[in-house]
Parts: sequence; structure tokens; C-alpha cells
Amino acid sequence: MPDLLTAAEREALLPPLGETGWGADPATDSLRKIWKFRSFSEAWAFMSRVALLAEKRNHHPDWRNVYNVVDLRLTTHDAGGLTRLDTDMAVAIDRYAGAAEVQRDQTEEIRCLCQARPR
Repeated sequence: MPDLLTAAEREALLPPLGETGWGADPATDSLRKIWKFRSFSEAWAFMSRVALLAEKRNHHPDWRNVYNVVDLRLTTHDAGGLTRLDTDMAVAIDRYAGAAEVQRDQTEEIRCLCQARPR
């Protein structure tokens, strides 16, 4: 089982991830990021690429998808919190997101395209 991140590792690894939109959630000891893609198809393609990566690394995210939005969390369940598996996975996942918009304020309501369009 991988070791939890030390305080020094957190200080070194989490700020650069924060700059790209990953937020640390102390309550669940996880990393979270919310992407807004231009369409459902783009969001699904992203999730498919991440799923293949997760299978290859045997490290699977907790995620939610609503139309064009993907809300993803990383934590190492068997270790009880954040490990290098999570920070390394976050960096790798970012390569697949392309030009998707990142919702940096994770306390803000998540609105997908279907909710934002006038009826």
C-alpha cells in the first residue's frame, strides 16, 4: 500500500496542482477538479481516456458527469487519503483535458450547458 503524503510532500506537490485548478479537500483528504467541456461528446471522450489510464495504473477516480461537466476526485482509499498515486494521476489527467474550462471555485454551483441555455 502506498504511504500517505507527508507534510513536506504536500507543501511541495499541492501548490502546483492548485495552480492548474486542483483543489485539496481536507475533509476527504482528496484532490478535486471540475472541467466544463464544449459538449457532452468532449466530456465523454475525456472520461474514456481517463478510464483507460485508470485501468492501466489500477488507480480509479471518484467522478460525476452531467452533460458537459466532469467533476473528479482522487484519493487512495486503501491508504486513507492522498498519496503520490493521486498527485501523479492528477498531472497525467490534466494532459487529457485539452481546452476545457476549469471551474476553480469549487464552492460555486456546478452548471452544465443544458442548465445555462435559455429555453
